[in-house]
Amino acid sequence: MKLLILVALFGLSLAQHNPNTKHGRTSIVHLFEWRWADIAEECERFLAPNGFGGVQISPPHESIVLNNPWRPWWERYQPISYNLCSRSGTENELRDMITRCNNVGVYIYVDAIINHMCGAGGGEGTHSNCGTYFSAGKKDFPSVPYSHWDFNDNKCKTGSGNIENYGDPYQVRDCRLVSLLDLALEKDYVRGKVADYMNNLTDMGVAGFRVDACKHMWPGDLSAVYGRLHNLNTNWFAKGSRPFIFQEVIDLGGESIKASEYFHLGRVTEFKYGAKLGGVIRKWNGEKLSYTKNWGEGWGFMPDDKALVFVDNHDNQRGHGAGGAAIVTFWDPRMHKMAVAYMLAHPYGVTRVMSSFRWNRNIVNGKDTNDWMGPPSHSDGSTKPVPINPDQTCGDGWVCEHRWRQIKNMVIFRNVVNGQPHSNWWDNQNNQVAFGRGNRGFIVFNNDDWNLDVTLNTGMPGGTYCDVISGQKDGDRCTGKQITVGGDGRAHFKISNQDEDPFVAIHADSKL
Repeated sequence: MKLLILVALFGLSLAQHNPNTKHGRTSIVHLFEWRWADIAEECERFLAPNGFGGVQISPPHESIVLNNPWRPWWERYQPISYNLCSRSGTENELRDMITRCNNVGVYIYVDAIINHMCGAGGGEGTHSNCGTYFSAGKKDFPSVPYSHWDFNDNKCKTGSGNIENYGDPYQVRDCRLVSLLDLALEKDYVRGKVADYMNNLTDMGVAGFRVDACKHMWPGDLSAVYGRLHNLNTNWFAKGSRPFIFQEVIDLGGESIKASEYFHLGRVTEFKYGAKLGGVIRKWNGEKLSYTKNWGEGWGFMPDDKALVFVDNHDNQRGHGAGGAAIVTFWDPRMHKMAVAYMLAHPYGVTRVMSSFRWNRNIVNGKDTNDWMGPPSHSDGSTKPVPINPDQTCGDGWVCEHRWRQIKNMVIFRNVVNGQPHSNWWDNQNNQVAFGRGNRGFIVFNNDDWNLDVTLNTGMPGGTYCDVISGQKDGDRCTGKQITVGGDGRAHFKISNQDEDPFVAIHADSKL
């Protein structure tokens, strides 16, 4: 009997590593701070037609409202209730968005904030998304309800109540992260309230969760919460499907808490990936693209089947979190497109693309003093809609990297080559590299300060292909470069280091 239970639990945990994306779709996009109404439209008009598998949405719970109308993005990471009203919209708008996105095969992953409530200095009153009363000072959140009994203050052994030493795993998990009121997740009551919140969303039809701040919670407590989660809604998912869990654990090595402590519970965010890839693309410290022949586990990253990977995320593009100045973002568009293309072409991990908004950067002594700025907003603090320009880019401060032709076409590339091996590697021992994915795709990068001019074995069937970086296939013609592959699978590539995008990609579906 014990063995049966163990086998069942093992099966459950493995299921939580599966993103549940529709067959033939492989990548998630993080539509950071988008309104639910805009996400619903984006699923229908752009994400589904272009093969995106899912959307990570911003936290949907009610949170504290700070400094209206100059509201920081991080107020959303300070819950005051589990009511589903946020600056992205109402519960009805959330439900409508989940339904509409699911109906076109684009699934929703919720950013779940379950480690804490708002900051200890959050005051008292109704300054929250829906006017719900709370008192941070009394640790009173009557809408849940949580009281002072439901927080970790008695367990934390530091004078301030905050984490003072990240080398002490007990402090990291039992004390307050930057003064955020730390929930006592070992209490059955708290676990129940958190699971109820997540189950409400699961029943609505979400496919899984990005779980925030996991290294600040004990793996055993998370296991108990995940074990209470309902199976996915059978209106859209196969019977018995489990929520996809991907956990934020920042581990660049040398940490007292290891990412591996969370592998059995679900996938984990591989922060080394963007930090290392950024350093390679920037050519820092003698790093070369040719060194990435054994990219992935060969670089000391976590096992492929445990990793969720990304070039940048909402934290580290602002200098928070991990990776520092190595991280490439939309502020460096040429490098960013190359890095995202490399990620999407390479088989390692489940991939997430970032979709951002601009803010007024103000760099003082290497730090951006405006990194707190929230999304494009009206004068009353409400979030602006995302307007789509005639050229398919976004306006009004929304960056929408996922709509950039090069990135959108590489999302399609990844779908086309899915399941094919990393093959036909070539490099010039410097920053020109090429690799294929079986006989389904081939990509060539020139990140050197001189031109690339070379004939390579692509492994692809003979014929004429459209480069999906400089353009794409449009009926029976290419809008960008054409690549001719001979009957022997070889093709000639010329890439100037002055090109707007110094890389070329072809795949089976871009063949004329």
